[in-house]
Amino acid sequence: MSQQIETETEIDDEVQDSEAQAKAKAENRAERAERAERMAREGAQAMAEHLAAIKAVDERTVRLRALRLAKEAADAQAKAAAPPAARKGTRKAAAKKG
Repeated sequence: MSQQIETETEIDDEVQDSEAQAKAKAENRAERAERAERMAREGAQAMAEHLAAIKAVDERTVRLRALRLAKEAADAQAKAAAPPAARKGTRKAAAKKG
């Protein structure tokens, strides 16, 4: 009878061990699933931030290009409107005078 009790105890221990293992596996699966979801959320957030940064750079580039082109056009108009600069004589002409 004592052998039967020991066997029943061993069986109970094995059942508890297998239940504990199953519980641990389930917890590990849940932790992995939560981690995967968190990583997916963080990845999506990082991608959104990255795309927003690219958009901001593109918008600045467009604005700065427009400013540069406007400045170049204004400079060209000012140059065209300015009277031509008086040309100084060449060295040969200066040498003849002197």
